[in-house]
Amino acid sequence: MSAGGSLGHQFGWLWAAYAVSTFGTWLAFDAFALIAILVLHAGPAEVSALAAAGLAVGAALAVPLGPWVEFRHKQPVMIGMDLTRFVALASVPVAYVLGWLSFGQLLVVSVVVAAAGNAFAAASGAFLKTLVPSSDLLVANGRFEATRWTATALGPPLGTAAIGLFGPVTAVVADALSFLLSAMGIRAIGADEQPPVRTAESRLRAGDLLDGWRYILTHPTLRPLFCNAILVNGLIMASSPLVAVLMLAHLGFAPWQYGIAFGAPCLGGLMGARLARRFVARFGQHNVLRTVGTLRAVWPLGLAFVGPGAAGLVLVLAVQFGLVTCMGVFNPVFATVRLDQVPVERAARTLSAWSISSNATIAAMTALWGLLAAITGLRIAIAIAGLLILATPLLLPRRPYFVSRCAT
Repeated sequence: MSAGGSLGHQFGWLWAAYAVSTFGTWLAFDAFALIAILVLHAGPAEVSALAAAGLAVGAALAVPLGPWVEFRHKQPVMIGMDLTRFVALASVPVAYVLGWLSFGQLLVVSVVVAAAGNAFAAASGAFLKTLVPSSDLLVANGRFEATRWTATALGPPLGTAAIGLFGPVTAVVADALSFLLSAMGIRAIGADEQPPVRTAESRLRAGDLLDGWRYILTHPTLRPLFCNAILVNGLIMASSPLVAVLMLAHLGFAPWQYGIAFGAPCLGGLMGARLARRFVARFGQHNVLRTVGTLRAVWPLGLAFVGPGAAGLVLVLAVQFGLVTCMGVFNPVFATVRLDQVPVERAARTLSAWSISSNATIAAMTALWGLLAAITGLRIAIAIAGLLILATPLLLPRRPYFVSRCAT
C-alpha cells in the first residue's frame, strides 16, 4: 500500500463514520451554550460551568474505561459509545418539545457524551493502529484532520443558521443522528479483529488504572507533547465560552455571524492538513512540530480585542484563520508521532489517559476562567489565556526523536 494512495475499503468505512459524526458535532457547535444563553438565559458563570462540568465528570467516569477498552474488541466498543451518545443527545429535543428541558438535563447529557467520547477515542485510536500500517498513519491522520476542518468550516454556519430558522435544538437533533449513522458505518467495516493480546508486560493488574499516565509521563517524547497539548487545548477551550458570551450577549452579534466567525476560517485548517505531509517530507516531523507549534501560540490573544460590527467580525476571522491553519498542520503530525510512540498493547490505555487528562484540564480551566471573568471581566480573562498560551512552545520536545520499535 503506497503512502498517499488508497488505504483500503475498511479504512474508507472508518473515515466515512468519522466524517458523518464530526460533521454532526460541528453542526451542533456550542449548541448547548447557545441553548443555555438563548433559551435558559444563563450567564457567563453558568455557561462556563456547563462546559466544565460535563468534561470533568465525564473524564472521571472514563478513568476505568481505558483499561477496560484495552482488552476488548474495539469495534463493538466504538459502536456502543456512538449509540450511547445518540440516545443521550436525542433526549434534549424530546425534553424541549415537551417543555421539560432544564439546565440540569444539559449537564447530565454533557457528562454522558463526554464519557462516551473518551471511551470512543481510546478504542478508535487503537483500532486505527491495527487497521493502517505505520507508514500510512500520517496519511490517515491527515485525512481525518482535513475532514475535521471541512466539517468545522461548514458545520457552525449551517448549524447556527438552522437554529435561527428552525429552533434552538435543531443542531442537537442533527448531532444525535450523526452518531447513529457513525455506528452503522463502523458496523460496516467488518474487520476480523484479533483478540487483544495479554502479555506479561501489558497485563492489567487488579485496581491498576494509571498505566496510561505512567507510560506518558516516563516517555521522553510523549511527556512534553502531552504537557503542551493539554495546556494549549485547555486555554483555548477555557476562553471559548467567554468569547461566545462577549460576542452574542455583549457585542450584539447574531448567532449566524458567530457561526461564520468560527466556521469560515477553518478552511485554513483544511489547507494546513493537506500541507502537513509535504512539510514533514521536506523538514522532518520534529521541525514541523516545533515551528508550527510555536506559530499557533501567537494568535489567541487577539480575541481579547474583538469589537462590535464588521471590524470585530474581521478580527475574529483573521485570528481564527491563523490559529486553525497552524493547527491543521500540527495536529496530524502530532497524532502520528503519538501513535508511533505507543505500542499496540498499550494504545487504548495511553490514549484514554490522554483524552481524560485533556478533558479534565479543559474542564478545570473553563470553570476557573468563568470565575476569573466574573472577577476581572470577559476581555481581561480572555487576554490572560492568550498570554499564557504564548509560553506553551517551551514545552514542546527540544530534541529529535525516533519511532519506537515496539510501537509498530
